[in-house]
Amino acid sequence: MNLPNSLTILRIFFVPLLVVVLLTGEPNIDLWGLSVHFEIWGVLILLAAAATDAADGYFARKRGEITTLGILLDPIADKLLISAAFISLVAVDLVPAWMVVIIIGREFIVLGLRNIASAEGLIIPASPLGKTKMVLQVLAGCAVILGARHAGLKPWAMALLWLVVLSAVASAVHYFLMFWNQVDVRVKQRRGRLLIVEEQKKPQDAATP
Repeated sequence: MNLPNSLTILRIFFVPLLVVVLLTGEPNIDLWGLSVHFEIWGVLILLAAAATDAADGYFARKRGEITTLGILLDPIADKLLISAAFISLVAVDLVPAWMVVIIIGREFIVLGLRNIASAEGLIIPASPLGKTKMVLQVLAGCAVILGARHAGLKPWAMALLWLVVLSAVASAVHYFLMFWNQVDVRVKQRRGRLLIVEEQKKPQDAATP
């Protein structure tokens, strides 16, 4: 259990905490005469979780601690965090459900493509669009949460949500094209090997009396 994997697991533990804060609208407390409402706690938890996402990758590369466990857990932790956050925001009527269906649907599509590619021995590299989408999701989530109490932020939150939806669709298409190109190359290679084997068999069959 190295530092990057510990940060990934910490991000998973942030998920139920974020869900409880968003669904209950608590805590709302006063600290040193300053009122700290639930939306502040929600934003802090979401930003802290996002920070662990950036930190675990950084430390894994810098310290050479890239492990199989980390490779498996990191995307799961990301999807749990984003899915839980946006589903909770739908439950409290802060985000349109159809937007969240597209956002989470994209995650399942990419996960499915990665699993199929892995079964074929292929690797789909991380897309810059996917990384941009993650940043937009965190920013949109924070804006929506803060917009629950500050109406002036709602137009910005909606604009960010639209950017998240558009980036989700664009990155899903990009991942599919990368997947299709790799699968197409693999299929052509298999056909080429089969043709070579068949060509090698023909002289042997002709020589057989």
